[in-house]
Amino acid sequence: MRSVAARALALVRASHPEPSVVVTAVAVGLAVSTGRDGAGVVAVAVAVLSGQLSVGWLNDVLDADRDRLAGRIDKPAVTRTVSRRALAVATIVATLVCVPASFASGPAAGAVHVLAVASAWTYNLGLKSTPLSVLPYALSFGLLPTFVVLGLPGAPAPPWWLPAVGALLGAGAHFTNVLPDLAADAATGIRGLPHRLGSVGSRTAAAVLLLAASVVLAVTAPVVPLVAIGVPVVAAAVLAAGLARGRRDGSRAAFRAVLVVALLDLAFLLTAGHTMVA
Repeated sequence: MRSVAARALALVRASHPEPSVVVTAVAVGLAVSTGRDGAGVVAVAVAVLSGQLSVGWLNDVLDADRDRLAGRIDKPAVTRTVSRRALAVATIVATLVCVPASFASGPAAGAVHVLAVASAWTYNLGLKSTPLSVLPYALSFGLLPTFVVLGLPGAPAPPWWLPAVGALLGAGAHFTNVLPDLAADAATGIRGLPHRLGSVGSRTAAAVLLLAASVVLAVTAPVVPLVAIGVPVVAAAVLAAGLARGRRDGSRAAFRAVLVVALLDLAFLLTAGHTMVA
């Protein structure tokens, strides 16, 4: 039993649990806010979580050798607490769950979410090492709220600013996510856009993109003025603290600040409720 529990914990660690949980929470919160019924909220939760798990596990399957060379002892595949084969099987199972769960929200919504997950897979499959590395993040996170809203009766289109905010958050998350690994990535041949911009350029890009997301929400979302003013101010303070602490080698403070900003923006969206849907 102890061995089974250890393998299960290793699978959880290999799934990139922090972003998986936060992205799922954001999607579920948006589903509740826009009026999805109980079954619809469950469908969103299962689809998004399984999609996130498939992306995280695929990443560790493909990067196992590279992570070993970089000395990433935080990776279960490197310490051999879980095998690459087990991660590959888990990726397949998560994908087999994700597809029907996505289409439970309707054909249009399902197609959009499958496209979002496929976009994230393209990052793992090679785009992470090109100047186009930010595109899968922007596309996948832009499509996520579109999936949630399209699952409502009548498949209404979301307001333009909703996928725009998602894309800005996703792009900003990309730049902060790779900050702790810039040196290790460079040593193993990864040359995505953040690596080409360098640490200072990536921090600047992340701050601009994430603050832009909060400002777009403040200007366009139908919320009370106090919320519209307060969220960007708090987001700026969180980002400043995270980026400052993230200067230390290996620190993930900047990425955790992004997750906090994403939750702040979710709280922002929850105050808008049904008014987001035409």
